[in-house]
Amino acid sequence: MMMVERASRVDFRLCLVTDRGQTGGRPLAEVVEESLEAGLRAVQLREKDLPDAEFLPLARSLREITRRHGARLFINSRVEAALAVGADGLQRGHDALPVSVLRSRAPGLLVGASVHSVEEARAAERDGADFVVFGPVYDTPSKWQYGPPQGVGALAGVVGAVSVPVFAIGGVTAERVSAVRAAGAHGVAVISAILAAERPGDATKALLDVLGGP
Repeated sequence: MMMVERASRVDFRLCLVTDRGQTGGRPLAEVVEESLEAGLRAVQLREKDLPDAEFLPLARSLREITRRHGARLFINSRVEAALAVGADGLQRGHDALPVSVLRSRAPGLLVGASVHSVEEARAAERDGADFVVFGPVYDTPSKWQYGPPQGVGALAGVVGAVSVPVFAIGGVTAERVSAVRAAGAHGVAVISAILAAERPGDATKALLDVLGGP
């Protein structure tokens, strides 16, 4: 029952993970808002290199924008920032505090976990993650530090090993959504597919069209 309740809270299939270095010089908030206007309903603020003094104003700006569009805002690992801006959830990075600790510090928030293997996915579920993000599925520069692409076969293995929703990340494009969905992924998390697009709104719509919903 607990797994079902947790899974039912994950009411989106597309999540935009931010990287302000991929917007072609456009303000990140501007690109995010264009994507939200196109139907995006979940944003993960990453920007791991930003100090808190710069991260918090950006988080507040995105909280205002996402709230206006009825979308969820996830903060990457920074519990205090998530609570300060009234975020909807936390995304645990690979080297962050355990899911159980994040949940104990922010019991009302959704918690996602980035994983790279079946073992990590099972551990995240056991610790209370509401969903996991698995990758890299395809080759992508933003995920080279996490090793070579693992492919849809490995994705299917993770999907079969846990009961919580699994999101595919790493080189996912609109053309590849059908393959990751066939492998059992609940949805996808993307960076460059939206942020680096000439028209982020159109790129968002293309992804949502093949996902069959927000």
